[in-house]
Amino acid sequence: MNRLIPLCLVLLPHFGLAQTDTLRLSLDECIAMARRQSVDAAVALGELRSAYWQWRSYRADQLPEVSLSATTPSYNKCYSSYQQADGGMSFVRNDYLGLSGSLYVTQKLWPTGGTLSLESSLDYLHQSGNIGSGNQLMSLPVAVTLTQPLFGVNHQKWNRRIEPLRYREAQARFLTETEQVAMQAISLYFGLLLAGEQVNIARQNLQTAEKLYEVAQAKRRMGTISENDVLQLRLDMLTARSALTNSESTRQARQFALRSFLDVEADIEPTVPEEIPQLHLVYDEVLSHALLNNAQATTMRRRQMEADYAVASARANRQSVNLYAQVGYTGTGENMGAAYRHLLSNEVVQVGVTIPLLDWGKRKGQRKMAESNREIVQGQLRQQAQDFRQNIFILTEQFNNQAQQLSIACEADTIARRRYHTNVETFKIGSISTLELSNAQTAKDEARLGRIQQLYNYWYYYYQLRSIALWDFERGCDLSADVEQLIK
Repeated sequence: MNRLIPLCLVLLPHFGLAQTDTLRLSLDECIAMARRQSVDAAVALGELRSAYWQWRSYRADQLPEVSLSATTPSYNKCYSSYQQADGGMSFVRNDYLGLSGSLYVTQKLWPTGGTLSLESSLDYLHQSGNIGSGNQLMSLPVAVTLTQPLFGVNHQKWNRRIEPLRYREAQARFLTETEQVAMQAISLYFGLLLAGEQVNIARQNLQTAEKLYEVAQAKRRMGTISENDVLQLRLDMLTARSALTNSESTRQARQFALRSFLDVEADIEPTVPEEIPQLHLVYDEVLSHALLNNAQATTMRRRQMEADYAVASARANRQSVNLYAQVGYTGTGENMGAAYRHLLSNEVVQVGVTIPLLDWGKRKGQRKMAESNREIVQGQLRQQAQDFRQNIFILTEQFNNQAQQLSIACEADTIARRRYHTNVETFKIGSISTLELSNAQTAKDEARLGRIQQLYNYWYYYYQLRSIALWDFERGCDLSADVEQLIK
């Protein structure tokens, strides 16, 4: 039996449910339908796609960017203030038409944190109404510009470390939420299964109580049974009728809950999943998969790195030194050809420095606060790591013990049913009391429900470990194989 449904089944179409009144579902089919149709699964997939496009935007930001900047046209006909050589001010009439265009190729340099750009531009100016008016063009065929912060924190390098962790965290969170959808489906499925078993038990108990009451009435007429026993059996019959009514109401409520979760219209008939995988999990292996794949483990690594980043930024905030350098060629002329002949060098070098002389300890306080926050985060992460390991150890032990618990519950169910049937026949011949018969019935009902409960515990523990380790223990493979396919 194929129990572990690949994530790619989320893309399959819905079952055709409108044509049937009752849908018989196995546990595997219920989990597959939940992953495909439930609202929780759709929300998890939407969050993953949002994180994917955020990651794509970050990756695109690291690639060369080509952009075009142009002014077409810029017309100016007005008076402007002009300062003469002797310091006096006057107004002059401007009448010109300007056109400009620039093509840029920009690349971020993550090893240094700077930006390198390649530029080519052309400016056109036409003046009217003045002596020497005419056309003027200025060309910048090529210019290479470097903008580089010195002695500061390299934000690009830190983001290059943090962003991949953030995307891996989103992927792991999606897988965890998908497994949690399976766990919720298991809970609702077994809830309906238990409710159905309670209805069956209540119906069987009512039939048995009615037969035993008839037998008791006949014995009373023969004088072989007391009036108290007859009244007790009638009371048991009334109790059985009440239990049947209550159990049917409970089953309807759980039927509605599962149908709503799976988004189906037909009534669902669950089947008992008798077959289980024979697995024995090793704590160290489960822990290694969880540390590699789990969203919480990735979150802890990201939070530690972000705390270190905050400290590095606070320390680098003591001064700011930026280098701007441009090297290229430029030319001017009255026409296009002249503007690109007799080119001259175009060089610009600037170094900007900002050094705080007196800040009253503001930057020191920011640095100390960042360091204190990092210590707090480190303490929290140590506690979370300890709880994380302890939780995995407990779940692994519970799962390994659950197979034996299930075996015991199955044997107890068989024995309790045989004992009850034997007691019923014994009561008919008058060898046991109604109290002993009632005790046998209670033991039989509890053993049957206990068997279903132990089955539920087994599957719930199994998918809980899958949601933590993000590992398919039956197939021995990673659960993240289908994530990229789901996004696309």
